[in-house]
Amino acid sequence: MRSWSYSTICILFSVIQTSLAALYDHYEDLPTIDFDFIVIGGEYFLCCRQSLVPFFRILFSGGTAGNVIANRLTEDSTVNVLVLESGPSNLHVLNSIVPFFAFSLEHTIYDWNFTTTPQSSLDGRIVPFPKGHILGGCSSINGMIYTRGSSSDFNRFAKVTGDEGWSWNNIQKYIRKNERWTAPADNHNTAGQFDPAVHGFNGINAVSLSGFSHSTDSRIIQTTSELPEEFPFNLDMNSGNPLGLGWIQLTIDDGKRSSSATSYLASKFIKRPNLHVLLHTRVTRLLETSNSTDIEKPLINTVEFADESKREPRITLAASKEVILSAGVVGTPRILLNSGIGDPQDLRELGINPIVSLPDVGKNLSDQVALSNNWFVNSNNTLDNISTNATLRSELLEDWEKHKSGPLVSIASTHIAWSRLPSNSSIFDVIDDPASGENSPHYELGFEDGALGGPSGTGNFINIATIVVSPASRGTIKLHSSDPFDPPLIDPGYLTSEFDIFAMREAVQSARRFLAAPVWKDYVIGPAGGLANATTDDLLDKYIRQNAGSPAHPVGTAAMSAQNASFGVVDPDLQLKAVSGLRVVDASVMPFITAGHTQAPVYIIAERAADLIKEKWKIQ
Repeated sequence: MRSWSYSTICILFSVIQTSLAALYDHYEDLPTIDFDFIVIGGEYFLCCRQSLVPFFRILFSGGTAGNVIANRLTEDSTVNVLVLESGPSNLHVLNSIVPFFAFSLEHTIYDWNFTTTPQSSLDGRIVPFPKGHILGGCSSINGMIYTRGSSSDFNRFAKVTGDEGWSWNNIQKYIRKNERWTAPADNHNTAGQFDPAVHGFNGINAVSLSGFSHSTDSRIIQTTSELPEEFPFNLDMNSGNPLGLGWIQLTIDDGKRSSSATSYLASKFIKRPNLHVLLHTRVTRLLETSNSTDIEKPLINTVEFADESKREPRITLAASKEVILSAGVVGTPRILLNSGIGDPQDLRELGINPIVSLPDVGKNLSDQVALSNNWFVNSNNTLDNISTNATLRSELLEDWEKHKSGPLVSIASTHIAWSRLPSNSSIFDVIDDPASGENSPHYELGFEDGALGGPSGTGNFINIATIVVSPASRGTIKLHSSDPFDPPLIDPGYLTSEFDIFAMREAVQSARRFLAAPVWKDYVIGPAGGLANATTDDLLDKYIRQNAGSPAHPVGTAAMSAQNASFGVVDPDLQLKAVSGLRVVDASVMPFITAGHTQAPVYIIAERAADLIKEKWKIQ
């Protein structure tokens, strides 16, 4: 095994990608001397030359959070950052750039292609578990929906951790550091579609309304007038009070995806001489530094990694300050467990020597559960035509390339509704409310102008996705073996709590009531696919279990807790418990899932983490 130690380097591990960086595909291609900073990511390495400076940081990340940290730390020109990324670059990946093609990246080389273990409450099905394997991580392959969750979500973080810095009021500055509100691609009048008072206009990552109007938009808004008690209009779902129906907000900039790679690693940032990227690298373990002077806490600031395809040789780099682990909800616990950090009994059973006892590593996996529901419609003007007509698709792509206009500048959705179960629901007689507060939804309805192929591949549809956003079910990430290249065992435990099946059943019924509003009378023909047969509660449950899956919003596998708590994985400052030199910054640190899509909360967490790191090391 070859070993290099850079005492003046800080290494950042992250699954991130850059826009115009000097990218290296193989370790052998890198310069062999004068590395000031190494940032290690889940998908890529980012490397460049620079004169030696007082310290080097390492970040291993799932992408979204890691790029934020790399950007913010290198604002100080004396801080060198190396990013190690396991996946390929996001550059020129058309389906990542064009918003409408977002979901076509699943099951490709840009996805880790994880699957779950057989899910007992989904009729034993093994379901896909998409995670970005590309610079930018999940922010480069997700649906770009920007929702912060409720104020209660963050106030619960503050309560559980004992750190008021995580409260809704105190994270507002990080929302604004991240967000750069921008006009939609079609530059339409957005008055009455969002509240400027709750947004930031000078941040880094672009957020906008949809840049293409759909034929169903007016009917959706009209429903808020016809059924105002169940579907009240909400001017801005990102105010901290998301309940109701409002216009969707997306991380899109001028008709193109705005990911952590395109924003936080944009050309003006990636040109920094102290920021560098190396690709196709798999971090295998984190190692204890032998010369640690702290007899109470082991110093874990050495990273072992290998070429993604070759596996050997294993190379080690040591950070003089910190390793920052941002490998995501799956990658972070996998690396910790392979390093001997976790439940000692579980580790010994796999032949891994335990070095730090943290039994909660990989536990508390919390993911929402989603279901796609389709209805036939009396229209041929839906987005289904794009997936069924290759000529039309080519024409629209040409229009997007030339003018950044047309339906490809956005996704198929323009609105979301957020709802709670009635307070007198029978489920609350047996299960405590898992939501963080009375302003937090239990489920989401996402409206799409088409089923993009439909249940049978032909026809025209409206789709309403139902998502349980405050789930009570919990699962685990475990190792399959001691081989760090083996895929882990992912068991989200979907619908194992009776609350989740109850909430999903109610969400589908709510979608049916939505389309029963008078405005839809001449438009909706009837349910399609399995939904058409779900005519009783038992048949509805069967339909749900046979079709539900992941919306790719997992959190919680390295959860934060109070400083002296006997549970959890990281302290409120995100430093790993019982260890020095190692910090976790990604969605895995959330002790509970936010009641919405998790992209925005990850950005918020990363922005605060950057300030915490800067404060500790007195970085400008």
